[in-house]
Amino acid sequence: MVARLVIAAPSSGAGKTTVATGLMAAFAGRGLAVSPHKVGPDYIDPGYHALATGRPGRNLDAYMCGTGMIAPLFAHGSRGCDLAVVEGVMGLYDGAADQGELASTAQVAKLLKAPVVLVVDASSQSRSVAALVHGFASWDPEVRIGGVILNKVATDRHEHLLREALGESGVPVLGVLRRAPAVATPSRHLGLVPVAERQAAAVEAVAAQAEQVRAGCDLEALLALARSAPELHAEAWDPAVAGRPTAGETGDHPCPPRRTSSWGDLHAERMPTTRPVVAVAGGAAFTFSYAEHAELLAAAGADVVTFDPLRDEELPPGTSGLVIGGGFPEMYGSELSANEPLRKAVAELARSGAPVAAECAGLLYLARSLDGTPMCGVLDADARMSSRLTLGYRDAVAVSDSSLAAAGTRMRGHEFHRTVIEPGAGAAAAWGLRQPERRMEGFVQQGVHASYVHTHWAGAPEAAVRFVGHCVNGPAA
Repeated sequence: MVARLVIAAPSSGAGKTTVATGLMAAFAGRGLAVSPHKVGPDYIDPGYHALATGRPGRNLDAYMCGTGMIAPLFAHGSRGCDLAVVEGVMGLYDGAADQGELASTAQVAKLLKAPVVLVVDASSQSRSVAALVHGFASWDPEVRIGGVILNKVATDRHEHLLREALGESGVPVLGVLRRAPAVATPSRHLGLVPVAERQAAAVEAVAAQAEQVRAGCDLEALLALARSAPELHAEAWDPAVAGRPTAGETGDHPCPPRRTSSWGDLHAERMPTTRPVVAVAGGAAFTFSYAEHAELLAAAGADVVTFDPLRDEELPPGTSGLVIGGGFPEMYGSELSANEPLRKAVAELARSGAPVAAECAGLLYLARSLDGTPMCGVLDADARMSSRLTLGYRDAVAVSDSSLAAAGTRMRGHEFHRTVIEPGAGAAAAWGLRQPERRMEGFVQQGVHASYVHTHWAGAPEAAVRFVGHCVNGPAA
């Protein structure tokens, strides 16, 4: 059993990331092995969590992976740890649009049987804070709010008024944090600036967050609350056997992934005798990835090697497959374009028919141009920045056979970008999106699968098996 806390808030902007990251760093500084988690599809916050704990930040997304996968993925990430801290998403009860509680922080807290600490932005209230906390604590009796951390408190007098009001609520105050510019993390068009782009500044910010939490929070009470969580009966997810069905694994997921008895049975005749190299883009321009993707690729028989398109002029030796995830190529367009040797190498690999999986930033990198700057030219499409934010979960069906999915495969994903690509879909589209509006999206050509839609392969591990199979044997795999 792992002691655990969920850090939630009434709404976005209350300070969840600051508090969660500060708690992770403060407890890690005490010598505890801390497992960091994030509810939902966010890629950026887990980078700060990893910096605070020295462990991979992992996402718990009930929409993309299914409710039955939350506890196993949590157990996988927290194996061997003393404490797990789970940062929530949006407001406590906010989830997938028109899907009730699905993918909300409250749902994940219930699935993990974890107590919730509510972070409240108290900057514009005093006695009303008690009504707010009472409402959140009583809304769903299955959600256990074990305490409150008051954030952005102005003065001693303000703190006194807040504590006095909350004394009647029955929910203890476990921390009071004053306004502190040093803990702030800069933001831009898609949220916080990722750790990989700040490095030394990010280290300083996390250290400041840890110090603020140590000074303002009752760490002993928070640890006791975490240890009060009941035993969680869940077998840890294992990428090596992710294709084997287990009781309740898919939960109420409306589109459970296809299952076979094991990785070996799924593609026994096609498993490589020598491990193919799958190159995965990283560095400051491509920071969006889920740790489980690399684990699944490795379990499927690949050697996973990370490279940096901003710095490396060649793909890793022996590359037979390429994964380019999300990130911020729009912030590094000129540098990516200037690395002409690598752009040519990517184009040559794609022309050879090798499998290439590109999501969002990867899609832009494969385009002919981005904001007028030459990119890899794999796709006959041009991308540009837009003032419109495209954000939300997607229910998708594979339109074309590709290196990731057979036509007709249903998967769930997420879009998050302020760019557009024209055309939005190729002659062979990647996905047919079913909601919120019906449209064709993305590109499939030869071994390339390029799309704005981010997917989480823990919810569809056959994607990794299929991809590695294409690395070894080509499109027939």
